Amino acid sequence: MEDVYVIGIGMTRFGKYLNLGIKDLTAQSLKLCLADAGISTSDIQAASFSNSIWGYYDGQHCIRGQVVLQPLGIEGIPITNVENACAGGATAFHNAWYGVAGGLYDCTLAIGAEKLYSEDRIKTFGAFMTGLDVENADAHFNAWRDSYKDLKIDIPEGELNPDGAGENRSAFMDVYAGMIRVHMATYGSTQQQLALIASKNHFHSTMNPNAQFQKKMSIEDILAGRSVIWPLTVPMCAPVGDGSAATILCSGSFLKRLTGSRPVKVLASVLGSGTRRGISDDRNDISCITSKKAYEVAGVGPEDINLAEVHDATSYGELHQSEALGFCPFGEGGVFAESGATTLGGKLPINPSGGLESRGHPIGASGLSQVHEIVTQLRHEAGPRQVENCRLGLTENGGGNLGFEEAAIGIHILEKV
Repeated sequence: MEDVYVIGIGMTRFGKYLNLGIKDLTAQSLKLCLADAGISTSDIQAASFSNSIWGYYDGQHCIRGQVVLQPLGIEGIPITNVENACAGGATAFHNAWYGVAGGLYDCTLAIGAEKLYSEDRIKTFGAFMTGLDVENADAHFNAWRDSYKDLKIDIPEGELNPDGAGENRSAFMDVYAGMIRVHMATYGSTQQQLALIASKNHFHSTMNPNAQFQKKMSIEDILAGRSVIWPLTVPMCAPVGDGSAATILCSGSFLKRLTGSRPVKVLASVLGSGTRRGISDDRNDISCITSKKAYEVAGVGPEDINLAEVHDATSYGELHQSEALGFCPFGEGGVFAESGATTLGGKLPINPSGGLESRGHPIGASGLSQVHEIVTQLRHEAGPRQVENCRLGLTENGGGNLGFEEAAIGIHILEKV
């Protein structure tokens, strides 16, 4: 396998862009990425475009990447369209990586864009339902409800099986609520710990100019937020948002042609898919299995990672990934966060960008925005949110839901050069 380097990153600030389309947002991130890499579109030999919802909203299926990239001067080359739920950005990055690692190309592009805001809230929440087995959605949610109906935890009156999934909230919030309730009953984790993690990420986002939210929130503010589905409040959950992010990768021989580049090496890029494991089988969680493969490929362990960007569509996502990625023992994700380890200045800062909860979550762009943050950090260009002396960074980007875990996942390990 050839060595692979990230030489360019670019992203829009995530937010609400009712007057901009997918083409506009993609153009912005590509322009920034090309300028950062110091190359032109003629240098790109293959591209992967990540998007999940454009077809659902506007009917643009099949050739999204060709439609969006041709006006920007990228045509004639292989363009792959990637749709892998919330893990689409990580999948596009993986495609761009293996094109170079396998010796097929010297310079590739991974780019993703999404528009989730709509005046029609039912349409917005309905879009998230497509990340499930829609033919068996009722059975899917019944399985989740069965998993926590007899748990010995105190769930507030009316919150056990509330109506409205897919209508007044993303159905994935119900999935996360199921995960959290089982974790609470099994390990004793608390709503307070979820609020602490969310508060930490809102604090990190105040130092990230690309974050959708940049407002500091206390633990009390988080707990006082409107309930989504117990124990989740609004500030514990990723917002709906629009945006785009891009990454350019290259070979060692291509890198030698460049001047003034600030490369970051890709030590591992691994994709995985969910299995039919039982809900209590933590050790065979998709993140456990996939991260072990990534660590093996990179020749490092979780103890070597200096910072991580993980998929926290809710603050529980970060708690869970802290355990599944091997950063702390199972059952201690909340305690790990309480220790201060995951905050800037701590042992292992997690989501210094603010994470999905604050940076935002335009589905097709989220995985690439994680790479943007890790590359920025490993270049030591993150300003006030800089993780000191960092050498190794990890991204974990999950998507969809089948059974009791994500349907897809991408994990990348990057190294400072």
